[in-house]
Amino acid sequence: MKRNSWQQRIFMLLFTLLFTLSAAHSLQAQDELLDALREQQDPAQPEYTTATFKSTRLINGHTIETRSQGVLDFIISHRFGRLNSGAYNLFGLDEANIRLGLDYGLTNRLNIGFGRSSFERVYDGFIKYKLLQQGNGKGTAPLSAVLFSSAAIGTLKSANELSLSNRLTYTWQLLLARKFSERLSLQLMPAVVHRNLSLTEEDSNDIYALGAGGRYKLNKRLALNFEYYYRFNEPLLQPNYNALAIGLDIETGGHVFQLHLTNARAMQERGFITQTTGNFFDGDIHFGFNVSRVFQLRSNNQVTP
Repeated sequence: MKRNSWQQRIFMLLFTLLFTLSAAHSLQAQDELLDALREQQDPAQPEYTTATFKSTRLINGHTIETRSQGVLDFIISHRFGRLNSGAYNLFGLDEANIRLGLDYGLTNRLNIGFGRSSFERVYDGFIKYKLLQQGNGKGTAPLSAVLFSSAAIGTLKSANELSLSNRLTYTWQLLLARKFSERLSLQLMPAVVHRNLSLTEEDSNDIYALGAGGRYKLNKRLALNFEYYYRFNEPLLQPNYNALAIGLDIETGGHVFQLHLTNARAMQERGFITQTTGNFFDGDIHFGFNVSRVFQLRSNNQVTP
């Protein structure tokens, strides 16, 4: 009997130990499952902001939006003559400048582009990289930031033929934007434009400017845009005006139509930042539009912000 009592005690001790370990393991597994569920429902998890702007262009300049990997964007930009040129010129409709451009998403964050403008026969190319994506939750940023760099060359013939190097202009921009609500988005655009050839020896080769713009969504299809570039220095012999523009975005499925009024004729940074010769408030206003059509050239299975 004593032997059986001793064996029973050992058995009960082992059973209690195994039950305790099993219960502890079960509770740990439940805790891990609950933690996983909390992580899925945790509002602190990253949630990235999308559609800060509807297009990669605000009006004349770029927005922080980039095309997704494998997406080709064909953009037609058009600027008519000045509205105050009178009825004989059909209020500017008899004159026109056009830019044809292609933007392509190498990745979701990295885009390249190329275009050709009738204004001074300019060819331009750019590279655009998204540094930060606005979002909510752990590890996100309160705004979006994009680095933009472009090179442009004017091929217009002149009496004094210039070398290839002297025709080149470079632009660097930091685009900073925040979507404050479903309706309102604002953007700042500090810029430096470097001209290999200045007009005079006294002129600086570098033009410094600060752009500001925004978008106010009216409804699902319509949005108002504005854009303004203030230059801190300008050519001495050829003073220009700051580029100002207001516009309306119209979304129709695969197309985005942008209608606008601006005092700038050019449609790339080399032109509208440094070569805007019209005064918006004197009526030197050009009616224009941008039309964007995107094509998915290859599938994008990468899920990144």
